[in-house]
Amino acid sequence: MVGGFLAFFCLILLTAGMFWAIQGYVSYQKAVKEKPLAQAVEEARSGAQWASLEQVPDLYKKAVLAVEDHRYYTHHGIDWISMARAVVHDIRVMKPEQGGSTITQQLVKNMYYDQNKTFARKAAEAWTALYVERQLSKEEILELYINTIYFGDGYYGLKEASLGYFGKEPQELTDSEAILLAGIPNAPSAYAPSRHADLALQREKQVLAAMVKYGYLEQSETDSLLWDAAADPVLAR
Repeated sequence: MVGGFLAFFCLILLTAGMFWAIQGYVSYQKAVKEKPLAQAVEEARSGAQWASLEQVPDLYKKAVLAVEDHRYYTHHGIDWISMARAVVHDIRVMKPEQGGSTITQQLVKNMYYDQNKTFARKAAEAWTALYVERQLSKEEILELYINTIYFGDGYYGLKEASLGYFGKEPQELTDSEAILLAGIPNAPSAYAPSRHADLALQREKQVLAAMVKYGYLEQSETDSLLWDAAADPVLAR
């Protein structure tokens, strides 16, 4: 009896998954037809506050990889381990709360889609991410991502956030400022340092913990990297 119920339940999930995958594929095809990737990339790069990877502190890039997508250089647009974990959670609550999104998936969401969360939309993002990974290098994708993510307070891209929060070009950021900025896009309204310095600092500690976990830092280095809001010459005004 129980075995039959489980088999029936799995069949329903498989059928639903195939339906969402097909819907997502249709949405992906429509999106890239209406806005070819070359056009989407050109639109992103045309912004006045573009920062090349060479202008971005190495520690910032490491922080982003650690906290957003630590398997970035080994997957092809989809982190199947993170996605499986997210799918199990989403099925449990019956809504797409966790996406297991990679940096590439977050980028295509910014370039092609709105912020609606549906299973079909997540499938569309996955299809688009696979496509983008075949067309662009990892460095190009990372550079686009850094320049299109939202940092709160109306700042899009690292350069706008760096100038807005700290009055500095990205290459002038201190290590602690760079790590702090890496944590903001997860929840910009909560972690914007100009509004919630305490939460921003807590988030920075989470980023540092991830950097230690994935081998980007030694634990002994973390204390010296914590941002001090009171000592910041811009935000302390």
